[in-house]
Amino acid sequence: MDLFEYQARDLFESHQVPVLAGAVATTPEEAFAAASTMGGKVVVKAQVKIGGRGKAGGVKLALDAEDAREKAAAILGMDIKGHTVHKVMIAQAAPIASEYYLAILLDRANRNFLVMASVAGGMEIEEVAHTSPEKLARVGIDPNVGISLEKAQEIARAGQFPDDVVDQVADVLLKLWAAFIAEDATLMEINPLVKTEDGRIIALDGKVTLDDNAGFRHPDHEALIDHAATNPLEALAKEKDLNYVKLDGEVGIIGNGAGLVMSTLDVVAYAGEKYGVKPANFLDIGGGASAEVMANGLSIILGDTDVKSVFVNVFGGITACDAVANGIVQALAILGSSATKPIVVRLDGNNVIEGRRILNEAAHPLIEQLDTMDGAAARAAELAAK
Repeated sequence: MDLFEYQARDLFESHQVPVLAGAVATTPEEAFAAASTMGGKVVVKAQVKIGGRGKAGGVKLALDAEDAREKAAAILGMDIKGHTVHKVMIAQAAPIASEYYLAILLDRANRNFLVMASVAGGMEIEEVAHTSPEKLARVGIDPNVGISLEKAQEIARAGQFPDDVVDQVADVLLKLWAAFIAEDATLMEINPLVKTEDGRIIALDGKVTLDDNAGFRHPDHEALIDHAATNPLEALAKEKDLNYVKLDGEVGIIGNGAGLVMSTLDVVAYAGEKYGVKPANFLDIGGGASAEVMANGLSIILGDTDVKSVFVNVFGGITACDAVANGIVQALAILGSSATKPIVVRLDGNNVIEGRRILNEAAHPLIEQLDTMDGAAARAAELAAK
């Protein structure tokens, strides 16, 4: 789960990471009230989960509360790279002397964590890595060891931070690490981390990604979910513990195992080029899915108005093909006349003969069976195009 900037700021504050005053507003009047409370100059920042807000006009300096009201009115409702601005953050302005970069993230390739630190902040880190790689420190962190004060100071020096701020930056890094671990995050980024004219080190902007797999340990994270932006089908799938992602195509996909589903997406995309159709979703029912799980998955996909056909691609292992076949039959019985989209099924592996027999005896007019993955993908794409 990616957080809005104002949520990241509040999370930082709760873990003693130094931040400036901030408040969220959904109307110009709320922006005026927040700016009045802070006093002086404030920054009005569009709250969207995408970069490039400043270049798009979504970040503006306001001289006073009335100016904040006008700036908020101009930003609310903006479209920034396909994201509509529904909220703005009113942030206390800071007299900036220098801008730095600091981040902790999950490094899947090396199976550990990675700290990135740079004296060149305020710009995209990819640009820093490309134009000034010597200014970017990349330090692996053993999760069993963590970050000590000495290690934090070493990282700050490796990022070429000036001597007069090394201790402050190290302190921020230690607090950021504590927050990262406590919240089960996969990314915590501060860009920019600033030095103010009076010498303070402050997190001026934050990006945070929390690990959904650790949600059971953090019931308070539920309040951070942006339900208004959540796809209703994805929300329904989550309620049923299904691994589902909505895409923008026309062929619904169901498979067992993430690797098989990804391969299925590729095969459908290739077959669909001939007909101008694409995969409509990713849905992995898992290696040990029951007939009920298959029924739940199929009902969600058939409820997607963008879907024109469905491709069920299952290699029976822990999930035997007869259980998959029963799930398909059950789902269609539950949906009744509301199910109107053709379903192409390819079964192979454990109990495949029994699974095919169940589908043949059901003789449902929407179901077609094919023996090969390529053939089934081509047929599903053809049916979607029709």
